[in-house]
Amino acid sequence: MKPPQWSLVQYRVDDSETVTVGVGVNGTVVQAPPEIAGLTLMEALGHWDSLAPSLRDWTPAVSEAVAGARLAPPLTYPGKVLCAGANYWDHVAEMGIERPDALGEPFFFLKPPTTTVTGPGDPVPLPGYAGARVDWEAELAVVIGRAGRDIACEQALDHMAGYLAANDISARDRLTSAMPVAEPFAYDWLGHKGQDGFCPLGPGLVPAWQIPDPQNLRIRLSVNGVVKQDSSTAQMMVPIHEVVAAASRLTRLEPGDVILTGTPAGCGVPRGEFLAAGDDVVVEIERIGRLQNKVVAS
Repeated sequence: MKPPQWSLVQYRVDDSETVTVGVGVNGTVVQAPPEIAGLTLMEALGHWDSLAPSLRDWTPAVSEAVAGARLAPPLTYPGKVLCAGANYWDHVAEMGIERPDALGEPFFFLKPPTTTVTGPGDPVPLPGYAGARVDWEAELAVVIGRAGRDIACEQALDHMAGYLAANDISARDRLTSAMPVAEPFAYDWLGHKGQDGFCPLGPGLVPAWQIPDPQNLRIRLSVNGVVKQDSSTAQMMVPIHEVVAAASRLTRLEPGDVILTGTPAGCGVPRGEFLAAGDDVVVEIERIGRLQNKVVAS
């Protein structure tokens, strides 16, 4: 797949836990431009409108590689992680759902940011209880760069800083509660989507201006080298700008907020396939990058 020109990453050096913004270029971390040197990416996004013009004209110097750099989660940590559910035509079909005649508002759920968000190379822990059925979902994620509420569709792009690859890890066994108090409380979205480590993001934020058409990107996921998902963002039912606008009608979007935009066909649940300790999971999105994580026992 075609890699990004460059992306904004966060890294640690040696054994330090301090994260700093750098730039990812062809698998190497290089020094960030002076305007954002020493910041976290969340801090940089807080000034995105003023920083973006200078970043557009900046070219990374590959000679300025950071010795000992280890990629960290690209955002530490978003204020919100919003996820759009059932937003790919091919995924809806594989789940046995008939194609609707008309589309309503996107369906959203939340992931707890500080406990679900991890980064490239970080482990995905299986739940500690017996019978967990943990699934994968490759997704294109949008990162907000300008705050807004009730954003018009035609202005949504102005509020996007860029894109990340994401894996919406899901415990399918927890979608519904075995003993709900009443029918309205039957669905357990926290247990299903919000367990620790259930939102790998990365490898870095690709600025929106590098992606001329986000609705025409190949998206693929493999487990232990076997391709499970291989589709395109062209399969989205509700396009990205409309997803962002719809989310802003529910809650004020802030710089650094992340919106996952749905997953294509190829999830494990329709085939009865689930993740196990030792599995190597790779999400690849054209022009966005490669996100790799290993599944571990709790």
